[in-house]
Amino acid sequence: MKNLTVEEARGRMLDGAARLGVETVVLPDAIGRVLAAQVVADRHQPPFDASAMDGWAIRRADYGVVDGFAIVGESAAGRSYAATLEAGQAVRIFTGAPVPAGADLVVIQEEAIRDGDIARFTAGDDPKSNIRPAGGDFRSGDRLLEAGARIDPWRLSLAAAAGRDRLEVARRPKVAILATGDELVPPGGAPAPDQIFESGSFSLAALITAWGGEAVKLAPAADSADAIADAVRGAAVDLVVTIGGASVGDYDLVKPAMAQLGLDLRVQTIAVRPGKPTWFGFLADGRRVLGLPGNPASALVCAELFLRPLLAALAGADAALPFTPARLA
Repeated sequence: MKNLTVEEARGRMLDGAARLGVETVVLPDAIGRVLAAQVVADRHQPPFDASAMDGWAIRRADYGVVDGFAIVGESAAGRSYAATLEAGQAVRIFTGAPVPAGADLVVIQEEAIRDGDIARFTAGDDPKSNIRPAGGDFRSGDRLLEAGARIDPWRLSLAAAAGRDRLEVARRPKVAILATGDELVPPGGAPAPDQIFESGSFSLAALITAWGGEAVKLAPAADSADAIADAVRGAAVDLVVTIGGASVGDYDLVKPAMAQLGLDLRVQTIAVRPGKPTWFGFLADGRRVLGLPGNPASALVCAELFLRPLLAALAGADAALPFTPARLA
């Protein structure tokens, strides 16, 4: 099997990758999740003409004609003025409050003079209305969020503004991480002179979580095909990611171990540096398996190139990698 280009390898990994399933979560738990169904507004926002400023609601036809307006009430957020405004009347109004029926102008409080129950205004010849119209943010029937969108704080706020307390989201891909090698000792252990602390699984687990997956860290496996196969055999996950043992040396035993589990190898090596030994395939039970190099830098580079888009595809999101244009020095 020849070295594949990055694009060819990624294409093989993404072939057939689709959303794994759907679940409903409460709004606070939706952050970072991929939306499985579009969100459509079922009411206007705001649902009424709302004041954009603190001030006085009057009829524009009266402005510049009536000298002193009779103050007849107040409209505050959550406590509107119920009556219809008549000629020559003014209602004290606050930001976000419903504009009373009959009013079509809010004069800001800085341009008003109150004398007991009378209000006079100094806003000039043609004051701004200072009114947010009903449906100014969105209207009933508007598509607010599309399936495949990842819920960030702004989208979360929009869903809440539409009255949603729950969202249908894609199930998180569940990913087992297995570091391999006799030389590895967990942090906090006591390494022998020829051993090192295992670190790759920690950064990889953090990336998987940040990319919308659910990371399951398996205990490091010794350099034994049977031990590696046993570690993977019982992992109830969608995807297995191994770290180390990816090449063809005497102690590179991950692929022979996966062969015990019916490995169907789709990507053997990739024309990329670092990361040439990266490989990918399917186990007999349908689980995907991605083999990353043991070098931490190589593993993280290849995780960005291959694991990130694969997780996105399994969550029903856009699998294209972020692209930032930059000027070369």
